[in-house]
Amino acid sequence: MKYESVNEVKKQLEEDIKNVSNISELNDLKVKYLGKKGLITELNQKIKDIPNEEKKEFGMCVNEVRNSFNEFYEEKKNKYETEILNKKLESEAIDISLPSTKVKRGSKHPVNRMIERIEDLFVSMGYDVVEGPELETDEYCFERLNLPKGHPARDMQDSFYITDEYLLRTQTSAVQARTLIANQDEPKPIRIIVPGKTYRKEDDATHSHQFCQCEGLVVDRLENHVSLADLKGTLEVFVKEVIGDNLDLRFRPSYFPFTEPSYEVDVTCFKCGGKGCSLCKDTGWIEILGAGIVHPNVLRMNGYDPEKWGGFAFGPGLERLTMFRYGIPDMRYLYTNDIRFLEEFDRKDDSDGIK
Repeated sequence: MKYESVNEVKKQLEEDIKNVSNISELNDLKVKYLGKKGLITELNQKIKDIPNEEKKEFGMCVNEVRNSFNEFYEEKKNKYETEILNKKLESEAIDISLPSTKVKRGSKHPVNRMIERIEDLFVSMGYDVVEGPELETDEYCFERLNLPKGHPARDMQDSFYITDEYLLRTQTSAVQARTLIANQDEPKPIRIIVPGKTYRKEDDATHSHQFCQCEGLVVDRLENHVSLADLKGTLEVFVKEVIGDNLDLRFRPSYFPFTEPSYEVDVTCFKCGGKGCSLCKDTGWIEILGAGIVHPNVLRMNGYDPEKWGGFAFGPGLERLTMFRYGIPDMRYLYTNDIRFLEEFDRKDDSDGIK
C-alpha cells in the first residue's frame, strides 16, 4: 500500500505547525489531529481495513506522525505557558519597598502567666503538677472531701449541676481525693499542686462564675512532722514570690469540712495599701486562699490511715493573685478578650524581669 493518506496528513501537519503562534491555536491544532474526529485518530481507525501483512508497517507510520505531533505540542505548550507566567508575574509584581500592613501580635493571658509562675515555683520546691476533670462527680467534689449529701457547708458553694450526680467542679480540691485514692494500695508521700478552672454561681468585682484555683496538697508520715508551721512557711514563700515582698499576710481561723484546723489567708489590699477602699470593701484586706491541716476523715475515706499519715492543703484563687500582681482593679477585665488590655502585660513582665 502507498500510504497516501498518511503522507497527506504529515504534509498538512507540517504546514499547520508553521501557523501556530499561541497556546489557544496550539490547543485547536491538538483537537484537529488528536480529537475524536482528528486526522491522526482517523488514521488509527483505518488500521482495521489494512491487510494483515501491511498492518504493522502502516501502524508504525501513523505512530511516527503522532509522536512527531506530540513532541511539537509539548515543546510549544511549555514555551507558551512560561511566557504567560512571566507576563503575569510582571503585571502583578509586588513592590516590596512599600510599608507592610502591621500584623497584631497576640499576648499570653495574665492568668496563664500566673499559672506558669506558680508551677515553676512549686516544681522547684519538689511538687508535682497534677490535673483533674472539670466535669466532676458529686462523690469526688463533695462526699470524699467530708461533705456528705445534705451537709450545710455545701451552701457555701453555689454549684452548676448537670445531673443529680455530675456538676462543674466548684473546687480543685476534688483532685485531692483522686490522688489519694490512686495511691491507696501502697500509700506514699504526696506533694502536688493542681491548677485548673472551677465554677460557681458568683459574679462581682472580685468574683466570677468561672475562675481558676491552684490546689496544693502535702501528705506525709506523721513521724516526719508535717505541721501548721510548714503550711505557714510554704504560704509565706508562695505569696512573697508570686505577688511581692511588700504585702502583709493575715491568718484568720475559719471552717472548711476537709481541713481541721482551717484558715483564711488574707493579704493587704494592693489598691489602698490597707487603708480601706471599694475593692477590699473598706477592710484593708483581701482574701486570697483557704488552707488548713487535712481532715482525718478525708484521709481515712480515701485510703490513708490518719493514725499514720497527715498533711496540709491550700487553695488560692488565681485571678485574685493575678489582680494583685498586675494591679488589675476588676476581675471582669480578665475575661473581656480585649487585645489592648492583654498587651499591657508584655511590657509589665519585661520591665520587672518576669518571663
